[in-house]
This record gives sequence, C-alpha cells and structure tokens, in this order.
Amino acid sequence: MNLNDPHHRSRNSHHEVSSPRTVSLIGANGMLAQMVRREAPAQWDFVLLDLPDFDLTDREQVLDALTELQPDVIINCAAYTNVDGCESEQDIAFAVNGAGPKHLAEAALACNATLVHISTDYVFSGDKSEPYTEEDAPGPKSVYGRSKLAGEKAIIESGLDRFFIVRTSWLYGPGGKNFVETVLRLAAEREELRIVADQTGSPTMTRDLARALFNLLATGRYGVYHFSDEGACSWYDFACAVLDLAKVNGMPVKAHKIHPIRTEEFPLPAPRPRYSVFSKEKYVTVTRQEIPRWQESLKDYFLLKRRDGKA
Repeated sequence: MNLNDPHHRSRNSHHEVSSPRTVSLIGANGMLAQMVRREAPAQWDFVLLDLPDFDLTDREQVLDALTELQPDVIINCAAYTNVDGCESEQDIAFAVNGAGPKHLAEAALACNATLVHISTDYVFSGDKSEPYTEEDAPGPKSVYGRSKLAGEKAIIESGLDRFFIVRTSWLYGPGGKNFVETVLRLAAEREELRIVADQTGSPTMTRDLARALFNLLATGRYGVYHFSDEGACSWYDFACAVLDLAKVNGMPVKAHKIHPIRTEEFPLPAPRPRYSVFSKEKYVTVTRQEIPRWQESLKDYFLLKRRDGKA
C-alpha cells in the first residue's frame, strides 16, 4: 500500500513545508502510529518507542529515554484500549492510560517538547443528544473512560503548556484490529449479523486523525480538541455501509441480513456511551481545514485495501 502517493496526500498539503522536527512516537507499532508515520512531513525524524523495549508505565525509563533523545515533539499513540478488559484489569488501565501520560508530560517539561496525546469519546457519559464540545464536563461510565480521563487530567495539571489532547471516536484504519475488519470477517463467515443500533457516534479513519494532528501542530494553538470524521451514525448503520462497500469491491460476503439490536441484547462488561458525536468547530476554526465525511473516508479505506491487495 503506497499511502504517500500525491493523490492520497492531496487534502492536507500545507504541513509538507513544516520545519524539520525530531519526534518520539509512543506506541509506535499501533494502528494510529503507523498512519502518523506515513502522513508526517518527509523531513520529520521519528524515534519509534513501544513495548517491550519501552514501557510507558515505568516513570524512570520514560524520563531517562526521552531526556536523552531530547525530541521536539512527543506523540502518544499508546493506550490500553480493550474497553471490556479494562473493567477487570483496572490497575493496568490506570497505569497505561492514566500514569503513562503523566510520565510523558513530565518528560516533555524536562525536554521543552510539545506533547500530543490521543484521548476518547468514552470520557463522556453519552447522555447528551447534541454534539459534545470541549467545554462539556466529562462523566465517564466505564473504567476505560475513567482511566483515559485520568491521563488527560495528569497532562493538564502537570504544568506543561505545550500540549494537544485530541479526543477521537470509533477509530479504524490499516494495520490494526477495528470494527470494519471485524464486520468484514464476520460477514464472510456468517449468513446473518446482529449489530447494535442504539449507540450513535462518528467513525474516524486513522489517516484523517493523523492529518488532524499535524494540522494542529502547525498552528501552535495548544489545548484540548475534538476530532472525528464528519457525520454521525449507529454501529448498525456503519456495518451496513461496510457490507455495501464490501460487495461493490468484490469481497467475500456470506451475510445477507444485518439485524439491528438494542444494547441490552448484546451485554458487555463495560457500558458504552449512547451518544458520543463531537462538535469539531474548535478544530475547524483553528486549523481552517475541512473534515471529510465518514462515508467518503470509508470508501477511501476500501480503496487502500484494494491497493494493498487485501480486497
């Protein structure tokens, strides 16, 4: 897959001329981090940090490694994202999602670096019926959400001024486990699928989030931001769109029916937000960049899969 071709990068080209920077990329082997590397300006120099050699929960190791590297920017793509697993492994969740960002903020202060941290829609209760803004009070209902909120607070209270906390939702992209790939796998194995239809959010492709991070870095306007692809849907709507595109792209689809179900019909250990659509007005105002609609980015994802020979 050539994610660096001119057509692929055409939407956001202004960060091509950004000055060279050294970047410590935390969680470098993950789905988002892979796309961050591909979308970065060519002259940026990345140092890749991930388990087992780099443990975000080890404060001394984090401080030693980063003060030695002296990066201009630290981008944290690492997280414990097993939402249901967090319910039974709270210590791990808070160590990775809460204490980890605190260590990075401390290191960023020591290095005079900018910290970019990825957070989540799960920091909100999901009880609203209109898009969440950055000024809305968090109210997480799951251990995952509480641990991610702890990480946000640790950064904000660290004394670090140069940080971006970017909350996102329903993330999918090449090179990782995600909802799109799960639906494709199940649709090839089963004749019928049952997908939750009473949770509403915004799918976000890793390419779009990666570009958003560089757009924000180019502004120097630090703070908390919301970013997801434009539009909203239910998981059921999202799955239907995935299956439609799978058929168009000639992929194996055994499933002929998707049944919309209520959350209560598919009980899971961790509660999910019923509504977690973001307002992106702050991001658009600061960056002056358009955000692609989720349907268009999903089509692009299938094009990338075809280029990679996986469709």
